[in-house]
Amino acid sequence: MRKGPGVLRRGSGVTRRPGHVGSRTGLLLICAALFAALVVSVVVAIGLGPAAVAPGETARYLWAALSGGRIGAEEESTYQIVWQIRTPRVLLAALVGAGLSAVGVAIQALVRNALADPFVLGVSSGASVGAVAVKVTGALAALGVYAMSAGAFLGAVAASVLVYVAASRRGALSPLRLVLTGVALALGFQAVMSVIVYLAPDSEATSTVLYWTMGGFGAATWGVLPVVVAAVLLGVLVLHRRSRTLDVLALGDDTAGSLGVSPDRHRKALLLVVSLVTGVLVAVSGAISFVGLVMPHLVRMAVGASHRLVLTVAPLAGAVFMVWVDLASRTLVAPRELPLGVITALIGVPVFITLMRRKSYMFGGR
Repeated sequence: MRKGPGVLRRGSGVTRRPGHVGSRTGLLLICAALFAALVVSVVVAIGLGPAAVAPGETARYLWAALSGGRIGAEEESTYQIVWQIRTPRVLLAALVGAGLSAVGVAIQALVRNALADPFVLGVSSGASVGAVAVKVTGALAALGVYAMSAGAFLGAVAASVLVYVAASRRGALSPLRLVLTGVALALGFQAVMSVIVYLAPDSEATSTVLYWTMGGFGAATWGVLPVVVAAVLLGVLVLHRRSRTLDVLALGDDTAGSLGVSPDRHRKALLLVVSLVTGVLVAVSGAISFVGLVMPHLVRMAVGASHRLVLTVAPLAGAVFMVWVDLASRTLVAPRELPLGVITALIGVPVFITLMRRKSYMFGGR
């Protein structure tokens, strides 16, 4: 019998420790509660802002938009604020929160590091370089308002490729080399970004850097949502289907090999998935810290170490969390907005320190 993080394995069976959600009914109840909280959070967040709209009126406007109902001429301006400005922003916040939480779960299993998050591989730094380069040089101007997002995505993909090439050795991809290479290249990307900003002819590049390094949903539009929906849904589904593989990888390469799982082959495939999803998320929201780091730990405390359970609950929990973070960012100091990274750090740092100080807590369990 081999003891894993929060899981006891005997042969092919799995026995969860007491206190964790193991039954299908318990899991359904948690998911139902989180889904209900998400729906309520979305409606409330859409209604709140400089021009507050009551939840009932917000729901009526949303139903009118979805069903093709009529809105009076005197309500047209409020309707436009609700449907065209706030709704895509709140939905994007939910999608990004869900995606970052799911990717954070996978990354921590891939590199077997409790401090890993979706940006440990240098993806966010590469995206920032791409966005700033597009802003300064005017490249991809044909894409209009989507030029910087496209540049950020290309930068994220380029960063992922560089990390893979530099970290792989004779086809092998060890967790330690992956993390160290990602951290080193992230510092290099930040240096490149600093040089671009220093040589920029105007100060707009500086504000662009702040946006991509601290995150925000101010540029959310209906046009970007389909791509983000597709990336998050496909990413979560693929990761969920490979949840047993993540369970095995979290136990170590030697254990994985003894169970007939090729750690290098699966790590490469999963790295591709998490890199693409992270690249899409960073391209539309910038780098939002601590969500992909803290949410997996909080969810593991509630449902256990099984990645099938964690990847079911974490996206919903992350979506709810990010909706409220975005609401706080645009209301606490209105009419100005606080960067999302500031709020997530202010929440994430004390939460993570509290988790680490708990004598009963360990990575992947209580």
